[in-house]
Amino acid sequence: MTIRTEFPFAIVEDPDMGIVLSDGCRLSARVWMPKDAVKAPVPAVLEYIPYRKRDGTLPRDEMMHPYVAGHGYACIRVDMRGNGDSEGLMTDEYTRQELSDAVEVIAWLARQPWCSGQVGMMGKSWGGFNCLQTAYLQPPALKAVISVCSTTDRFADDIHYRGGCLLGENFGWGAVMLSYSSRPPDPALRADWREMWLERLEAEPWLAPRWAALQERGAYWQHGSICEDYARMQVPVLIWGGWADSYMNTVAAIVENLPGSKGIVGPWVHQYPHTAVPGPAIGFLQEAVRWWDRWLKGKANGAENDPAYRAYMLHSEAPDASPKHRAGHWVAETAWPSPRVTRKVLGLSPATQRAGGATPSGRPVGYLSQEEGGAISCQIATPQHLGMNAGEFFPMGLNAEMPGDQRGDDAVSVCFDGDVLTAPLELLGAARLTINVSSDKPLGFVVVRLCDVGPDGASVRIAHGMFNLCHRTGAATPQALVPGQTVAVTFDLDQMAYRVAAGHRLRLAFSNSYWPFVWPSPEAGVLTLTGGQLDLPVHQGTTAEWTPPAAETATPWAHRVVRKGSSARRIETDLLSGTHRLIVHEDGGDVENLTHGLISGESLDELWEIDAADPTSARAHHVWEQRLSRGDWAVRTKAEAEMTCTATHLRMTARLTAWEGDEVIFERAWDDQVARRFV
Repeated sequence: MTIRTEFPFAIVEDPDMGIVLSDGCRLSARVWMPKDAVKAPVPAVLEYIPYRKRDGTLPRDEMMHPYVAGHGYACIRVDMRGNGDSEGLMTDEYTRQELSDAVEVIAWLARQPWCSGQVGMMGKSWGGFNCLQTAYLQPPALKAVISVCSTTDRFADDIHYRGGCLLGENFGWGAVMLSYSSRPPDPALRADWREMWLERLEAEPWLAPRWAALQERGAYWQHGSICEDYARMQVPVLIWGGWADSYMNTVAAIVENLPGSKGIVGPWVHQYPHTAVPGPAIGFLQEAVRWWDRWLKGKANGAENDPAYRAYMLHSEAPDASPKHRAGHWVAETAWPSPRVTRKVLGLSPATQRAGGATPSGRPVGYLSQEEGGAISCQIATPQHLGMNAGEFFPMGLNAEMPGDQRGDDAVSVCFDGDVLTAPLELLGAARLTINVSSDKPLGFVVVRLCDVGPDGASVRIAHGMFNLCHRTGAATPQALVPGQTVAVTFDLDQMAYRVAAGHRLRLAFSNSYWPFVWPSPEAGVLTLTGGQLDLPVHQGTTAEWTPPAAETATPWAHRVVRKGSSARRIETDLLSGTHRLIVHEDGGDVENLTHGLISGESLDELWEIDAADPTSARAHHVWEQRLSRGDWAVRTKAEAEMTCTATHLRMTARLTAWEGDEVIFERAWDDQVARRFV
């Protein structure tokens, strides 16, 4: 990565520009802009998130926003209402208030003497979501968007539900927000920081039960889902994703449904592409400036003629949950869906039709047939702890958060293996699975993993998909199953770009458990699979078609490590009780900002445990701690959350404690139960 220190424009910075909204609420913005912007107004680029500009995202902000500002833009990093140094209260994610505030901020920016009246909006994750959601509202001054790691559908493709299955991350994210939103403003900027802090703590929502209670795709989830009406999106979008992140589906959805938009997917985790792993990282900031130059400054740089969809096609490699780099090459598609992709259908056939009567692993399950599948009858009743190597919903780095070797899970799954490939097979797009299946219980789900199996038996997850069988009539109208009744369901696996090497084989692995990625069913049911087919997107095959710019950034932040952190991730089995545990420890240490003196730090401990035979033994326990200090001033918050279940209810408890110095100044507990209607 190259650190740039010289730019076409000299810039100035304001650490706390106030934006007062129509209801009197003051939002705090950190702003970088060219020194002479008042004399020669420039376009504005807004990033609008709840993650605190004085400490939370400051390390990445200082690498990005001065870079863009140095190319002739005013970059505005706003703390959302109720977060960081902004006034007000936050009640949930992506609320109407949040989006209304964004529309007001854009209009305010366009009116400023240093702004040309042209505004762009960018962001990753939460900021990637709300810039799409704001564009959906069509504020007049908003002319273009750059969105990274985001979604078009809040129900189908976010941290709450996938295929109607309740994700473990629904609880995990609730714990995150309880912790993140518990911190006070910086006293260096707000003399009334303590009053603001206490007001926030008193109003703090415990959101995980609220989300878990909304088990069908209704008005709550439709709000903020731009897929409800793509025609409302009137500005060009540059959309980014990563194959190691769970928001990879958004890129194809945007490019397919928004004419003029462009998509780029790399090998990355849930980070901006110029700093993300696995490598190769690329020049995200150069691509961003090029996008803004075209749509905010009107420069004829040809950005509108770029390929519609650029994807890094991963190559077969040994499984690794912490890869620093992934082998592959860039594919550039002029249109999406691509005319270079054809569909190949493989049937699910019984092992008795294969010579030798078994799959190559010796397990008498089935195989992927080049012809129409044969009559099968396979029972899927997998142990509850299957899935410990699934990885995180959105990995952030190299702490073994990505999927590991799948062969342990494969060994207790129902697997269908393909033939050994005599030539490489390139896959680009989403595989679609159609199955005939019955359940002996009224509630149940199926998970499928498409894997690349090497000659040594090592198994790499290419893509996965999951489907709550109660959603067979639609996500808005789930219905309990009739035990023993066969139903036909069709669903997509995640998008992929993957070259399977010659000598390898494809594997399709079925399970009805996937802990802790998916919260388990109320009862340990049995699914009976009686037929199916896998529809694969086969690419014609390419060599490298795009050479992206190398990663560049502005100067990183000035800081001092006060206390080093530590990380651990391990899987344990209690041989006496039969309990299986995933244990995660992330202590970020404590770091001093040498510019304004604030010392910040956070720590996380996660426990996910379950008994292999009992889905109601599932338990998640998370503890988050946030620390802030400067001189004699010190505050700390601790958020503890736990989720357990019975066959009829989900129980989610939480406790939030806040200290000023050594004194507890706030404490509150929650205890919520949610009926298991469809999960």
